Amino acid sequence: MTKTKYITLSIALMIFASIAMSFISSNSKTEKYDYLVTISTDFGDMKLMLFDDTPIHKANFIKLAQEEKFDSSIFHRVINNFMIQGGAITPADQQAWDTLSFEDKTLPNEIMEKHKNIYGALAAARIENPTKRSDNSQFYIVQNHSGAHYLDNNYTVFGQLLVGYDVLDKIVSQKLNGSSPVEPIKMKVSVAKVKRTDMIKFYGDIYGKYAEGV
Repeated sequence: MTKTKYITLSIALMIFASIAMSFISSNSKTEKYDYLVTISTDFGDMKLMLFDDTPIHKANFIKLAQEEKFDSSIFHRVINNFMIQGGAITPADQQAWDTLSFEDKTLPNEIMEKHKNIYGALAAARIENPTKRSDNSQFYIVQNHSGAHYLDNNYTVFGQLLVGYDVLDKIVSQKLNGSSPVEPIKMKVSVAKVKRTDMIKFYGDIYGKYAEGV
């Protein structure tokens, strides 16, 4: 190979490498991430996604989980063929909590008609109020395999169970005193930042199936 051809080839390789590195850098910058929720119990783990179009509820849940506010709390209300409910947080200063306004203890509703109370739906619990504001920490997961559609358009559904349906069914099969488990069912909640491409790789077309409504 002549010196001129060698130099030309070297320059071409350098240009190619530069373009390739630019593409990789650009691609990494545009990579989208999401949060994968894991609720750990003595019966196994449940993994859930949170919807982008309920941003207030999504951000609030992530914040509470990252602050470990859910850890060691219990599923205090369990009803077979309906749902499991938990997430009640005991404030460190109960007296201060009691002085807060209703608005400060709740979240504005983000009810979306497309998000239904299907099997495995994650939704915000609430007390009756005219604007359907959500409790700022309590949530429920629908266990009825046919859904709980009489709740549709009345409660904010902000996520969906991806795996751990067997865990959900085990929890409702525990011995109860009314709707309260005889043995406390404790939870530990964590969130992990995951590439959306990996979310799809491991859990399928969840953004098309659940985030866009079922």
